[in-house]
Amino acid sequence: MPFVTTPDGVEIFYKDWGTGQPIVFSHGWPLSSDDWDAQLMFFVSHGYRVVAHDRRGHGRSAQVADGHDMDHYADDLAAVVAHLDLRDAVHVGHSTGGGEVVRYIARHGQDRVAKAVLISAVPPIMVQTEANPGGLPRSVFDGIQEQVATNRSNFYRELPATAFYGFNRDGVEPQEAVVQNWWRQGMAGGVKAHHDGVVAFSQTDFTDDLKKITVPVLVMHGDDDQVVPYADSGPLSAELLPNGTLKTYAGFPHGMPTTEAATINADLLAFVQG
Repeated sequence: MPFVTTPDGVEIFYKDWGTGQPIVFSHGWPLSSDDWDAQLMFFVSHGYRVVAHDRRGHGRSAQVADGHDMDHYADDLAAVVAHLDLRDAVHVGHSTGGGEVVRYIARHGQDRVAKAVLISAVPPIMVQTEANPGGLPRSVFDGIQEQVATNRSNFYRELPATAFYGFNRDGVEPQEAVVQNWWRQGMAGGVKAHHDGVVAFSQTDFTDDLKKITVPVLVMHGDDDQVVPYADSGPLSAELLPNGTLKTYAGFPHGMPTTEAATINADLLAFVQG
């Protein structure tokens, strides 16, 4: 399998399919590059080169004990980009992956970046602080960490069956195969990485990072996102980005790249080609 070794010695698994302009996908917590199946197949069939990696401690990448923070996530992405010599790339990040994309561009520069897309993404910051009174209380994330550490398998079955895909909403038909695929991806990763990653996605403040990014950025967010609530995320990120555009999806859940793939893919394609 294809791997790149980061400067601190971590083996990162990646997929690299097709030719043409590269589109690089960064997945959400606690999943893997497999979560982008619908997008990878769509864009490779439209003549693009698609690249997606498993974050350290996730999927098929090394289950290391340390480095589960946004700086390391960004540096690992930079290692993949450098290894494959990707240029004029469009970076797409979902949820935690959106934070990874933002930190990567702000930390490593825009020379290789054409555009970026943030889907249901965690920036500017999820946790409630004096500067971010609309955020979620820290106790919410402490509870997630406790469940990951003590009851991960059950928690990874419950979350996709309810809030992640909106399967707990009236009139929404649950998709058991989607739930099981989420569980499969989650359980393939390391519990230490997932436990520590909760702090990375919830407490990292991306405000200054967003202000540094001048390439065009599309911010896509569903207004029924029960995981990364809409009002304290998408609109605020779009305002901080010098060249950001917000696209709001009425009634769409956090996991909309999977359950609403036809709509998301069409809008992504229009943005890439625009």
